[in-house]
Order: sequence, then C-alpha cells, then structure tokens
Amino acid sequence: MPHAQFDPTARQALAVTAVDAKTRKDLSWQQLADAAGLSVAFVTAALLGQHALPESAAKAVGGLLDLDEDAVRLLQTIPTRGSLPGGIPTDPTIYRFHEMLQVYGTTLKALVHEQFGDGIISAINFKLDVRKVADPEGGERAVITLDGKYLPTRPF
Repeated sequence: MPHAQFDPTARQALAVTAVDAKTRKDLSWQQLADAAGLSVAFVTAALLGQHALPESAAKAVGGLLDLDEDAVRLLQTIPTRGSLPGGIPTDPTIYRFHEMLQVYGTTLKALVHEQFGDGIISAINFKLDVRKVADPEGGERAVITLDGKYLPTRPF
C-alpha cells in the first residue's frame, strides 16, 4: 500500500544522509540510477526527496548507499514535494533557472497556449534530460529537455 508524508522533514534529513553516503562512496547519480533501473533525473529527484521510489529501486539504491531498512522504506513513501523555500533562490545555478523563467515564462506560456489551448504541462507525467554538448563557438552548452504531458483545462 502506498503511504504519503505530510511533513518533508524526514525526507530532507534522508536526502542529507544519501548525498553524504554518495560522496563518501564516490558514486555518481548515474551509478545510482543504473542500480535502480530508472532515469538519472528521476532517481536524483527521489534521493533529494521529491519522488517515491519503487520497492526494488529503493532497495538497490539503499544497498549501494548502506541505508538502513527504515531509510529504504522512507524512500518508498510519497513525499511532500517542493525543494525550494519561498523567495528568490540564492544558489547561483538555481537562481539562473529562476531568471530564465522570469525572462521566458510568459513567452513559454503564450507559445504553449497558442499551440495547445488552455491547460498545463504536467510535472507528474514528465521526463527530464540534461546533456553537455560542444559549443561550435567554443566551450560547452547545456541542453535541458523538459518533456511533460499536456493536460487541457476542462470546463465543468
């Protein structure tokens, strides 16, 4: 039976423990995802407290990180989502995403509504991919793909 949390405190503490174990064991997010048999974005989000892992994935990741049985069970609970406290983020990487949405949020909204109509892009039925590619002008570029199911607004 699925169980849900109402307070993110336990999952936040588990995230700290998991990241510490990942660091001590010199594991990558990809190695953890490979063990879980799921995407790197999903497993990373789960270990940072934003998703529930299926039992087999929780056990595989818990084994790599030497997590106890209680932690493995906690990884399987449906979390209270939301990883950023209120206000403008201060971490430079997260702030830049905030800045991108400040600059392009209304553009994205206008283009989505023009192409799809009134509705939203789901963050539940969702895929995320991050890739590093060479920049033809030198250096590197980040290619971030946000792939969410469109859900139309339905009058009732």
